[in-house]
Amino acid sequence: MRQTIYYMERDFRRWSRGKVNVISALILPAAWLIFVGLALPIRFTDNYLDFITPGILVLTMLGASLQGGALLMFDKILGFLQKFLAMPAPRETILFGKILFITFRGLIQTTIILIMAILLGANYLNPLLLLQTYLVLFIFGVLLSSVMTTVALSLEDHDSYAAFNSMIAMPLFFTSSALMPYDQMPAWLATIAHLNPVSYAIDAIRAMQEGIFPATTILGLLIGAASVSYTHLRAHETVLDLVCRLLLEK
Repeated sequence: MRQTIYYMERDFRRWSRGKVNVISALILPAAWLIFVGLALPIRFTDNYLDFITPGILVLTMLGASLQGGALLMFDKILGFLQKFLAMPAPRETILFGKILFITFRGLIQTTIILIMAILLGANYLNPLLLLQTYLVLFIFGVLLSSVMTTVALSLEDHDSYAAFNSMIAMPLFFTSSALMPYDQMPAWLATIAHLNPVSYAIDAIRAMQEGIFPATTILGLLIGAASVSYTHLRAHETVLDLVCRLLLEK
């Protein structure tokens, strides 16, 4: 556990030094919150800001998770991963540290967006609602960051990862329930949205806004996160062995 925290701290130190990265990661969700949440004429709800805020929070976590895999890719390209693999610390601590960093970084970013939403008039002052929202975001962050670290290890260069990132980022968001309810979507889009894991996180937060604790949805996300983390840890061990062997041969 201590080694995992060291790896996570190392990534936080590096992230905190890149002020441009910190600010740029917040521009897109902030723009969606302001220009769409406040300006878009919507008829299916009287308070579109309350409706879209869960979607923007999940979008922020989605962006943080997708970008997080690039950190592991850069470690591999710059040779840091090779040095980490030579250390006596268990190899899985590298992955756990990376996953926790990506998740907690996303929570920090969602906190800033949430404060902006509250200042703009969103009803998010209930402490229980805030706690439950962070729970959903944390589970969703672990789920997605586990997948993206696996992708980063599997691909050979940063350009390939960036292309994969661009290919799935916006489709995941636009085919979710972030911008409109299911009954306002075309039938084909509603079917896709019901299968989209992003929608599960958004719907869970919206249910909690209404005072309903979505135990089934949260349990499903939790099982998914645990299953993906365990499965990808096993895959990581195989991939890390291969990466280690290839790097040491150079």
